[in-house]
Formats: sequence, C-alpha cells, structure tokens
Amino acid sequence: MPVKVRIPTPLMKLTNNQSEVTAEGSTITEIFNNLESQFAGIKERICEDNGAPRRFINIYVNEEDIRFLDGENTTVKEGDEVSIIPAIAGGSGR
Repeated sequence: MPVKVRIPTPLMKLTNNQSEVTAEGSTITEIFNNLESQFAGIKERICEDNGAPRRFINIYVNEEDIRFLDGENTTVKEGDEVSIIPAIAGGSGR
C-alpha cells in the first residue's frame, strides 16, 4: 500500500529533486527498502547498517516520532505520511 514520504532538501538530489515521493510497505523498514529500490543510495543516508534510522535522522509517521512508537518496525497504512527530518544541531551554549 502506498504512503507519502516527505524528503528533506539534502536528500532531494537522490529523488530527482522531488520533495515528496510515494513508497510501498507496511512498516518503516519496508518503506526504506522500497525507497532504496526506487532511489539507489538513499537508504544508506537514512539508516545504519543494521537498518535502524541514523542517530541524527528523525522519522515521523503522521507527525509522531517513531522513537515513541515501534522504531523501524512501526506499521504504516495507506494514506499515512512519513517524514524524514535531519536533526538540527547547534545553539548558543550559554
């Protein structure tokens, strides 16, 4: 079942400059595998070798952080929206 995936600007060069793509799968892992089959090289930018999202990449399903759901095993259904958001580091240190 297709879900909408929002692609962050730094990864858009891998998706032919598309900020939204569709991917098939019933879990975040399946979505990432499907994205990789469509856009070679994207999975290694998002995931560690074990398939878990990289530490500085936040993944949301319908605006809920998957870290508070089931991680990469979080289920998705048709009509859901997955957002890939690079964490922003920095701040004033005061």
